[in-house]
Amino acid sequence: MAQLSVNINKIATLRNARGGNMPNVVKAAIDIEGFGAQGITVHPRPDERHITYQDVRDLSKVVSTEFNIEGNPNPKFIDLVLEVKPHQVTLVPDAIDAITSNAGWDTKTHKNYLREIIHLFKSNNIRTSIFVDPDVDMVSHAKDTGTDRIELYTEDYAKTYFKNRDLAIENYVLASKEAYSLGIGINAGHDLSLENIEFFSQSISNLKEVSIGHALICESLYLGLETVVKSYLSKLSS
Repeated sequence: MAQLSVNINKIATLRNARGGNMPNVVKAAIDIEGFGAQGITVHPRPDERHITYQDVRDLSKVVSTEFNIEGNPNPKFIDLVLEVKPHQVTLVPDAIDAITSNAGWDTKTHKNYLREIIHLFKSNNIRTSIFVDPDVDMVSHAKDTGTDRIELYTEDYAKTYFKNRDLAIENYVLASKEAYSLGIGINAGHDLSLENIEFFSQSISNLKEVSIGHALICESLYLGLETVVKSYLSKLSS
């Protein structure tokens, strides 16, 4: 079974919108682990608009499952990862002003750059993964970077899923088979949800891990809203 790593960026976004420490990011991570998730993912960005660098430090002291840090490997990010030493680092080619991740690495063009950074992290006993589009050629070149895993960027799958799920999964199956043949582990993430995750996991037989944040937090809001509203009504009527 693929492991579930929960991205808690959106919990930090909600906290930052109001200030203070509600919701508490560290407590949320501990609770999510307690509910059975096998990992916690964070993606600190240079402007710290959701997860802050201090959050990462605080979480590193309490996360007892797998801790995965995502981000563009700028010098500040590299220093943070080497300080914290998470179980896994996932390299994402985000622009500074990107709202969210929107593309995988061109592993052919950036091969030498990635190889150098990956070597640094692996020499510090940190498993590496790189964000890659479902393109067999990009997967093939990823092998030359020395990465342990790739994370397949699944936005296209999510967009196409309801129109034609067999077409939506096709390139991902091909990319995962290429990775498997090269001895590269497969992670996946971006817009995976309760609606599309089952078919994806059934179709990618060598899937090791999914990282899910935005959809999971939105679904938690809807699935838990009735309970909370009724709890307030109960308190008010007592």
